[in-house]
Amino acid sequence: MATDAALVIDNLSIETTHGQAGRRLVSDVGLRVGAGEVLGLIGESGSGKSMTCLAVMDLLPPGVRVCGGSVRMPGREAIRRGRDAAMVLQNPSGCFDPVMTIGGHFKETLRALGLPRDRNPDRAAVALGEAGFDDPESVLPLYPFQMSGGMLQRAMIALAMLGGPRLLLADEATTDLDMPTQAGVLGLIDRLRKTRGLGVLLVTHDLSVAARLADRVAVMRDGRILETGPVGRIFAAPRHDYTRTLLAAHFDLHDALCAPDFPDAGDAATA
Repeated sequence: MATDAALVIDNLSIETTHGQAGRRLVSDVGLRVGAGEVLGLIGESGSGKSMTCLAVMDLLPPGVRVCGGSVRMPGREAIRRGRDAAMVLQNPSGCFDPVMTIGGHFKETLRALGLPRDRNPDRAAVALGEAGFDDPESVLPLYPFQMSGGMLQRAMIALAMLGGPRLLLADEATTDLDMPTQAGVLGLIDRLRKTRGLGVLLVTHDLSVAARLADRVAVMRDGRILETGPVGRIFAAPRHDYTRTLLAAHFDLHDALCAPDFPDAGDAATA
């Protein structure tokens, strides 16, 4: 794994400015994502994971602001959305304009990035091919409703890669996908980080996803980072009570799903 930093977050604090007194949403968060590394950011809903990603991309909603700390990429004065860092979200069907073809989305994205398609007419097809589409040209005229959730998520990743970013923020990017499709998307992200040296901040509440892809894990609760470490150490020997609670809940659910309490054949025969 490369040691160069793709992202450095120092003492990041975020607050809401609604009302007379601001309320702290994220407090003194420090994270580092190396080039070619996947850092899993885990924690329950509302812990501040997505808010941290939005701050990295300078996309905080109205009434919410950074009130302390810094977000930077070494060698850059400011992070350029789409060129230095890109983001993919859950529910891909809600991220596409339903009346625009996939090719139209690529044209619009290239225009926004200052990369006119007429200078490289194959750019969209190449990106879709890299995202795992066997026949990329056949995808460009499709509308979003003609594609599955997994196809849309791969198309979203292809769009995110157009500007050649050094950092990908994947915010619950596999939550709405079935298990085989989820595995395919995770495999795609893993391949991109290896071939491009891409740093990935993987936001998830699914510990199986973190275990599958992350090199290191940061545990977040109530807007604070509780512990950070290699994924193997976090899973085998968590140091914080909250992390142990998360893992216990995960393994309890996993055991329940893997060993359902069905009646045996004899019970069924006599029922």
